[in-house]
Amino acid sequence: MAAVFREEAGRLTASLVRTLGDFALAEDLVQDALVTALERWPREGIPANPGAWLLVVAKHRGIDRLRRDARYSEKLAQFEEVSSELSATANASDERLDLIFTCCHPALSREAQVALTLRSVVGLTTTQIAHAFLINEATLAQRLVRAKRKIVDAHISLRLPESHELPERLDEVLAVLYLMFNEGYLSAGPERAAAHDIAADAEWLASLVTHLMPDEPEALGLLALMRLHRARERARFTTAGEIVLLHEQDRALWDTNAIASASRQVEKAARMRRPGRYQLQAAIAACHATAPTWDETDWHEILALYQMLLAIDPSPVVLLNRAIALRHVAGPAAALREVDELAEALDRYHLFHATRAELLRALGRSADARAEDLRALELTENPAERALLTSRLA
Repeated sequence: MAAVFREEAGRLTASLVRTLGDFALAEDLVQDALVTALERWPREGIPANPGAWLLVVAKHRGIDRLRRDARYSEKLAQFEEVSSELSATANASDERLDLIFTCCHPALSREAQVALTLRSVVGLTTTQIAHAFLINEATLAQRLVRAKRKIVDAHISLRLPESHELPERLDEVLAVLYLMFNEGYLSAGPERAAAHDIAADAEWLASLVTHLMPDEPEALGLLALMRLHRARERARFTTAGEIVLLHEQDRALWDTNAIASASRQVEKAARMRRPGRYQLQAAIAACHATAPTWDETDWHEILALYQMLLAIDPSPVVLLNRAIALRHVAGPAAALREVDELAEALDRYHLFHATRAELLRALGRSADARAEDLRALELTENPAERALLTSRLA
């Protein structure tokens, strides 16, 4: 039911924003409809046409608010247009893609673009989005309010941009889909370890972008990255829901056909000779996915790819991941020296402390490693990660 909620909510939000021109009102009406569905669907079952059902509820909730509007009759008629659109539209994801490109309008800051899309289209909570940005919730909430007001004040319409407008929004659209996939692949909140439907949804939307812009290597790279990660889904968690790290995964459970297909996409993107962060991340994922065993992983190639990625994206997280690869080339002491330089930048990032714990443990510094695992445990809410860290501490 969660998957139905998210898809239909995104579709309905897109239609209401397009019609009413008001993000806040559209979101309020959709949320009211979803609350009603949560109360009734478990008893009555999911209706044959969930989108139309939600629209009826949203329409009823909106009528009282629209009565106070001088354009009441006009907007009520527009509600009927939304109903017709929802009945006639065969592909909900196309409509959500329109909304994503709208949220990524160049009039908004990059941070506002990504945050607004994750909230309005994907349906992530402010807590989840704030975690992704490594900022506090109050700051994020203010950013969302300003972004919605800017869209209304600037009369930005919900539509897929013209062909010549697409490239200037592509980076932000891909960033949104990347963060959406990450939330599905390994959730930030305490409710679930992963949300496979969100990851699958992000992959589907990314595939639409590649059809829309087939000559963009970064779009191909992101789609390949998602598919390489999803190819390992069956091996990532135990039956008890505990996370299984890469070096312990049963590779017989990996989808080799998906890995081969995604690897060809990586090669296709590389032939375009416009390297980018998603292509390089996909190439790194392909190195891991195509290695017959953990011991046969080509760490020198992975380290070289991280070095190339640093030239494009010199972020602390990339430096941390490069240090992990360095461990397998130059040893844990060399890796720890590089990780320690990131202490100030990544002090509130749980994987920094978990990585440092692993390196300290490899160097025989058990007490220091335990302290780092405790710090990592404080900083993550994901139940699978918490179970892994707790087992280490025990």
